[in-house]
Amino acid sequence: MHIISVLVNNHPGVLSRVVGLFSRRGYNIESLAVGTTEKEDISRITLTVEGDDYTVTQVIRQLNKLVDVLKVQNIGARDNVSRELLLVKVGYDSNTRDDIMHIVDTFRAKVIDISMDSLIIEITGDSEKINAFINLISKFEVKELVRTGLVALERGNKALKEYEGEL
Repeated sequence: MHIISVLVNNHPGVLSRVVGLFSRRGYNIESLAVGTTEKEDISRITLTVEGDDYTVTQVIRQLNKLVDVLKVQNIGARDNVSRELLLVKVGYDSNTRDDIMHIVDTFRAKVIDISMDSLIIEITGDSEKINAFINLISKFEVKELVRTGLVALERGNKALKEYEGEL
């Protein structure tokens, strides 16, 4: 799994050009997260993709050629911190409520909304933690589930914008 972090100018159409580069090469994006950075005119796109090193290197080279792309880095190859967010709506009754709450507590998740027969749970963590939580909570009545794409930053003092000409 490769985690590619891309700094881009925050303009309309940039995301579609970046994603289009992957689709033209028949390359599947596993997850995608986009948001502004500490500067409003710059956005960070975080893509997770599976593939061999050669293919990912070729895609990174092509990304670097796009006009609005400022920096590209495969931070999956570096020591990094990554997280996902999951929101899940679970139906419950008096027989299942305690079991659900035990799972929520064990995973340090939060109940962020509750009604008479369902609750919405929020959990953040790495992909393995999210997958384990989904596996356990799926034994109950999952009404809806939504998961963000992975977001990641390289550990240490160096920022993506400081890299020069590296792949």
